[in-house]
Amino acid sequence: MRTLLRALVAAALSCLLPVLSLSTALPARAAADHVYDFEDGTTQGWSPRGDGVSVAVTTEAAHGGAASLLVTGRTANWHGASLAAPFVKGVTYRVSAHVRLAAGQPAATIALTVQRTPAGGETTYERVAAGTVTDGAWVRLAGTYLFTADSTDVQLYAESDDPTGRYHLDDVVLAPQGDPTREPVAADFEDGTTQDWSPRASATLAATTEAAHGGARSLAVTGRSASWDGPALNVLGRLGKGDQYQLSVWVRLGAGTDSGTDSGTDSGRLGLSIERRTAGTPSYEQIVPPTDVPAGEWVRLAGTYTLSRDVDFLSVYVESEAGTFPFHLDDFALAYVAPKPIQTDIPALKDRVPFTMGSALTRPDTFGVHGELLARHFSGITPGNELKWDATEPREGEYAFGDADDLVAFGERHGMTIRGHTLAWHSQTPAWVFEGADKRTLLTRLENHVRTLVTRYKGRIAVWDVVNEVVDENQPDGLRRSPWYEITGLDFIRTAFRVAHEADPAAKLFINDYNTEFPRKREALYALVKRLKAEGVPIHGVGHQLHLNIEQPPASSVEDTIERFAGLGVEQQVTELDVSVYTDFVSSYPTVPDELIAEQGHRYKELFDVFRRQAAHLTSVTVWGESDDVSWLNTWPITRLDAPLLFDRELQAKPAYWGVADPSKLPPRVRRLEAPAGEVVLDGKRDQQWDLLPDAPIARVGEVSAGFQARTTAAGMYVLAEVADRSVSAADRVTFTVNGVARTVTRLGGPKAAVRPTPTGYRVEALVPKGTDVDVTVRDGGTAVSWTGKVTPAPAVKLTTAAHRAPVLDGVVDPAWRAAPEIRTGTWIQGTSGATATVRSLWSGSTLYVLAQVTDPTLSEESPNAWEQDSVEIFVDPGNGKTKGYTDDDGQYRISFSGRLTVGGTFDAAGVKDNLKAVTRTAPGGYVVEAAVALPTATLKPGALLGFDVQVNDATGAARTAAVTWNDATGRSYLDTSHWGVLRLA
Repeated sequence: MRTLLRALVAAALSCLLPVLSLSTALPARAAADHVYDFEDGTTQGWSPRGDGVSVAVTTEAAHGGAASLLVTGRTANWHGASLAAPFVKGVTYRVSAHVRLAAGQPAATIALTVQRTPAGGETTYERVAAGTVTDGAWVRLAGTYLFTADSTDVQLYAESDDPTGRYHLDDVVLAPQGDPTREPVAADFEDGTTQDWSPRASATLAATTEAAHGGARSLAVTGRSASWDGPALNVLGRLGKGDQYQLSVWVRLGAGTDSGTDSGTDSGRLGLSIERRTAGTPSYEQIVPPTDVPAGEWVRLAGTYTLSRDVDFLSVYVESEAGTFPFHLDDFALAYVAPKPIQTDIPALKDRVPFTMGSALTRPDTFGVHGELLARHFSGITPGNELKWDATEPREGEYAFGDADDLVAFGERHGMTIRGHTLAWHSQTPAWVFEGADKRTLLTRLENHVRTLVTRYKGRIAVWDVVNEVVDENQPDGLRRSPWYEITGLDFIRTAFRVAHEADPAAKLFINDYNTEFPRKREALYALVKRLKAEGVPIHGVGHQLHLNIEQPPASSVEDTIERFAGLGVEQQVTELDVSVYTDFVSSYPTVPDELIAEQGHRYKELFDVFRRQAAHLTSVTVWGESDDVSWLNTWPITRLDAPLLFDRELQAKPAYWGVADPSKLPPRVRRLEAPAGEVVLDGKRDQQWDLLPDAPIARVGEVSAGFQARTTAAGMYVLAEVADRSVSAADRVTFTVNGVARTVTRLGGPKAAVRPTPTGYRVEALVPKGTDVDVTVRDGGTAVSWTGKVTPAPAVKLTTAAHRAPVLDGVVDPAWRAAPEIRTGTWIQGTSGATATVRSLWSGSTLYVLAQVTDPTLSEESPNAWEQDSVEIFVDPGNGKTKGYTDDDGQYRISFSGRLTVGGTFDAAGVKDNLKAVTRTAPGGYVVEAAVALPTATLKPGALLGFDVQVNDATGAARTAAVTWNDATGRSYLDTSHWGVLRLA
């Protein structure tokens, strides 16, 4: 709807903001020059000045090339051809034009004049150049022009002292003597004017002293007619094509503002965007997506933008996500970002790997230093958005290939392999594709689209992501319930592959998905590919996206996935690799710590160790962007500073780069591990104590890998090493070094140690002195793997039991609960006293039952925020992964005292949002919560261990005044499962 509304008002907007022309017909000319040669057959922004005047492109005469602009229909001296001029205050321009009278016209004086209206003054007319002109030759008019006062309605026009004379105009050049694309733009409204900001539609703009971020004034924006209506600044001529700019502005909501949402709070969301037009066609790009602006606070919207098009209109504006509420704008700044040269004394990545090294890109990435970086380091490219359905066929049968053509051509110029992404996807598909579609109609639309795209790029695009993200492991059949599937079943997949193969039999056709490194998703995709291949569907390969973070999942899970699909005989590619420095979807760093950047480098090393080992099954690895400044993770899942790629924001090599190109240059890795209190029997058996937490992985070298854990006790520190090493040798050994003191244990054992063989190697348990600096090294002949870092003591991991039976879910404590042991919340994360609960657990089938009896004499749900109401939160991790973040089946299940349910989890909790049922009853002095949590992704059986915790929120009025958990003392249970307790099924 937003796109439709914008299209409908495009004409209206052109009346409200000046349209300026920038021709690039002379590419050798400096980018800062504005050239109008009319060779493209359009007037390039020149329009009639005066009633009855006509301006039209003609081939009757031309100074250079084949066309000029003919001006006719004049009836007054000041009539002629006019241009909304891209002159910038304070910049001197050299203005030149070639003029010639139409055949048969008597000699006349033709002048170039500037009309402008200074702020608070009268309209002025300033002569730039003039000369006597005839119909026998072209005459060059030239002069300089500069204005220094804030002005509006700046126009350059040609006029003649013959009021009816007809004349030609050609090769107009406006050449700034200083480069306006390098000069900063600022607006602070301290002079009491709008400083050239204009409304996009009916909004009212005025400098005001009602609020200010800096100084005494800001720009008040009122009377908005739509979310996109508001303040806009014409920046045509101020941004150079291919250059990067930093933009920022401070915004604040108007008094009494309501965002128009149902929240009932005075908060709205505002974003910063660019509108550009080429040949009158508008496009809209977000610089800063809509961001929360709390009432009464100034919020800075800041981001970078690279102009990647020739444009005849360019405007920066502030818009809201929804609603037409008033707001203030202040301290706007736009500044050119001088590029740092790329490093040419480091190895090219594509020369350091045994497969295609690819990068996703968009059109701006092909310019300047970004383009140089791509060409130097990458042998493959994937257009990130330009081949998706919304970009290539926004309306049925109307195709747009300009952007895609440019990127494909860039790849071809540099000898790169090109991946086409993507032909059928549930996202970024226009609504018309599904509107009114039965199965036959939808498959016809799909066939037309696929055939058109693949045929167009036949022989040029080597690999296609034919279908993207069609698996949902939470569904019984493992398939995403997209409109594609709901209307056609599996036939849309079969059709897309068949048609793509018919259109280009030589192209490799892939199915692409995310989270394939997780076992449930892996197996669901495996089953689908196996089934389709058995049917003869031409699936040639499987793409693994691998959007990872610095903690999870382990590299071994990625390797397991590649090895699993190798058995299907399909080609495999890593298609969208990045490694976020965040393990959750909320945290944000003002500056990413160096320690995390170093850790990320080692993470990339581990991943590329896997890729090199699996090179026989892996033909390409593509990172999702070449450098941190262009990563999608800067705005997803929230706007924050991330650094997930191989080169930093200045396109310089990071530890992540060295993790791929030369790991010997990585900075030292400082790993961290908690050693909870716990007792262990030194017998080589894996006690339940070790199963409460996952092993910390030690990177694999060759066929040797290991996992490590520690427990603190009064006698010292118990350590565990689970070693994968199938070749038995007398030289096999594990050395534990604590604070510089080493103890070595061979397969035969050692002092205060026990060793047992396992199906994949052996297990070592040992008791060593307490210490914080720990190294664990596993050796197999000349091969060694190690873990080095800091080990700190921690409280014991609490363990409780769920009895095997099912209660009646009615809020009544029935006899079934007597079989379950009772635990109590006693770990305060807010306050030191308040509401607490006794908690019991049961299980039956695939359901976990939880009973919480809460002591809380005063109950409140006044706050609009669920976590600030009197409530109980149940945390469940079916796999007990103890991860620094949530995986897709981890859940935060909240029940208020009145029975209101809210669910949290990964992304929008899609995988767990329907798992919770609960009944509540108030009781003397508190309330009772009886909940059932379905766990469809786990096989519940006696002895199984679940990650588990309970939190009680205590509200006083509209605020939470206390919160207490059973085990987790971090206050991060809603983000992080690593400190939850453990629930064992009896």
